[in-house]
Amino acid sequence: MSDDESYDLLGFDNLLLPVGDLTEAVAFYERAGFTVGFRFDEGGLALLKVGGETPGILLRVEEELGHRPPPWHSARLWLEVPDARVAAERLTGAGITFLDAPFSVSTGWTVEIADPWGNVVGFTDYTKRPELARRA
Repeated sequence: MSDDESYDLLGFDNLLLPVGDLTEAVAFYERAGFTVGFRFDEGGLALLKVGGETPGILLRVEEELGHRPPPWHSARLWLEVPDARVAAERLTGAGITFLDAPFSVSTGWTVEIADPWGNVVGFTDYTKRPELARRA
């Protein structure tokens, strides 16, 4: 293997989100429409599935977090959905408050939520640019 090959970015493994309570975090993300791929309570881990991919969003307990946003600005993870405005309706129906009304972006619409620990997840669509969508 050449040096160049060892630095090829092949794809995502998992995205880790720190949470203060695994049971509460899993319940929050299930209400938001995620499916749990596996849960390892003894290790403070749960994997949320994203599409048909094996990697996903890994929730990891960081006990010192408690119920507060982290003292730093959170990165934002956006996931593609067929229609972000429909996602917003589903989130509202599940009792989840989003950060702002669905807002227009260059490719379509986006709605964002924050979990009790300040992790921000957005649901975005490609309704304005369907040729770029995973499912046109």
